[in-house]
Amino acid sequence: MELRRPQAKLFGAALLAFTALVSPAQAFDLFGIHLWGERKTDDADAVIADPHRYSVENAQGEDKATTKLVAGASSLVEDEDKPASGAAGLIAKARGDYRRILGALYADGRYGGTISIKIDGREAADIPPDADLPNPSTVVIAVDPGPQFLFASTRIKNMAPLPIDPKDVVDRPEDQGFAPGDVATSTAILKAERLAVDAWREQGHPKARIVSRDVVANHDDNRIDATIDVEPDRRAAFGPVTVRGTERMDPEFVAFITGLQPGVEYDPDEIERAKKRLSRLEVFRSARIEEADAITPNGLLPITVAVQEQKLRRFGLGGSYSTLDGAGFEAYWLHRNLFGHAERLRFDAKIGGIGGQSFNPQDYNYLLGVTFTKPGVFNPDTDFVTSLIGERQVLDAYTQTSITAQGGFTRIFSDELTGKIMANVAKSRFDDDFFGKRDFLTAGFIGGLTYDSRDNKVDPSKGYYLEGLITPFYEFEYGNFASKFTAEGRTYHSFDADKRFILAGRLKLGSIVGADIAELPPDQLFFAGGGGSIRGYAYRNVGVNVTRDGEDFVIGGRSLVESSVEARVRMTDTIGVVGFVDAGYVGEQSYPDFSEQLRVGVGAGLRYNTGLGPIRLDFAVPLDRTHDDPDFALYVGIGQAF
Repeated sequence: MELRRPQAKLFGAALLAFTALVSPAQAFDLFGIHLWGERKTDDADAVIADPHRYSVENAQGEDKATTKLVAGASSLVEDEDKPASGAAGLIAKARGDYRRILGALYADGRYGGTISIKIDGREAADIPPDADLPNPSTVVIAVDPGPQFLFASTRIKNMAPLPIDPKDVVDRPEDQGFAPGDVATSTAILKAERLAVDAWREQGHPKARIVSRDVVANHDDNRIDATIDVEPDRRAAFGPVTVRGTERMDPEFVAFITGLQPGVEYDPDEIERAKKRLSRLEVFRSARIEEADAITPNGLLPITVAVQEQKLRRFGLGGSYSTLDGAGFEAYWLHRNLFGHAERLRFDAKIGGIGGQSFNPQDYNYLLGVTFTKPGVFNPDTDFVTSLIGERQVLDAYTQTSITAQGGFTRIFSDELTGKIMANVAKSRFDDDFFGKRDFLTAGFIGGLTYDSRDNKVDPSKGYYLEGLITPFYEFEYGNFASKFTAEGRTYHSFDADKRFILAGRLKLGSIVGADIAELPPDQLFFAGGGGSIRGYAYRNVGVNVTRDGEDFVIGGRSLVESSVEARVRMTDTIGVVGFVDAGYVGEQSYPDFSEQLRVGVGAGLRYNTGLGPIRLDFAVPLDRTHDDPDFALYVGIGQAF
């Protein structure tokens, strides 16, 4: 940025690194809490050949805002607990801080400030690199930020016209801090440049650029005059898509899956969608879309897709535990590119319920399954998915042994909206104390739409999640046709800009019509209770209560209402607390008549933010427990409850 003024006084100038290098069990820390062993000491001196330590002091009388600004910009402050690499390293770090602090002042709209960084009383800018300095040294940073400048005038030459297509709308710079009277921060100027270029790109001008920036600071009245000149260049359409770097993948299929069609007007949103499509294939370690440097004479912009493939196979292991359900373990094996079109073949195995009710293997839950997925069927956003799953579940209400075959299509309509339609056939045997042994054979379809605008899937603070499912099916053993409907909605509201106070709500409704409970497979009926439903109650132990010969039983119902309200408070950057109320109802009729008791669970929990999502620990108490429900329940998981 070039600044001019009438008088010559201008100061210018992963994934979480999951390096679990687990060495011998000398020491162990969990979430920063030292548990056992000898704590690791700072070995910086051993790493740096000539360690030079220092301390940083702020000039006396400096206000808190300036101190905070310096602390956020200065590498001297940030690295104060680490030694510099010799006296020369300390001098170089101090000299770099002039530029960093100056940039922070500009970002705050202050263009007349002064900066002094002294090492043991000498200005760092005047100390030769080979000077000898005391070890340790004392560094004093003194900053006079000067007045905050305002925009006197703002202008963008060749600003794009208002678009016809609402999807091409870009925020106007004047609405984002680039207008007369606004604080003249450097970030506002840079943002205005980006918005001006984006406005042209959204209207098919991929090579729009800033050709000049004229920023004049008047120190007499602390005002800034800013003029930005944009060159839109020619309108263009997508040119041919070239793919490089493929090994097993078919390059023509990679070009197809991007969805970029030659001859269609250039749109940066399509570039972003293409990146997401390539990422969803789960084949590439990296995938980069490069636009050609120049538009061809016939108005086309050639596109190059540069990829690097991952290993073909992977496997994973996982585990879980709850005080109600016991321990569980799962494993999978995946081939992610069978025939060169990113076809995925996945085998899953699970065992659960270990120690939940007993340690008898007959009381455990088992699952074996295989799933095949073929991406890019019909268009880049439609996948074909088929699976075969054998399962045994031992629940309080029944024991199920089944095999299910399913096949159909999933479709991504937009970033928020997805859908699916599947056909399935299931052969099942159920054994429960009320109905006894029964066999079922069902065939049907499942169709659904999901709208998800949450800002974060595992720790949302705003947005909506809406899902609707319809499952018509025919049961051959009893000769019944039935349909199952479910709808669920979740919403989130943050009460402050830092997202420290969040109120979350969930509502789920369900109904089955067309057959009686006794002639429907129990896994199609509604149950509630457990960590993802009504916390505090035994898993799937909330249903329709029936009595025979003086003995009480719980069976599935044909209507469902579930709701949850959760208040989330982030105490620190990593620690949060929650309070929640869950409620649910399962009814015998297809529509809720609340003849059954509404079950309510209350509780509180802790959250530890790992960066990948919060680790969740919930303690819940059922207010309307039955003889099969616990006095309390403890749940551990990753991600918020909903």
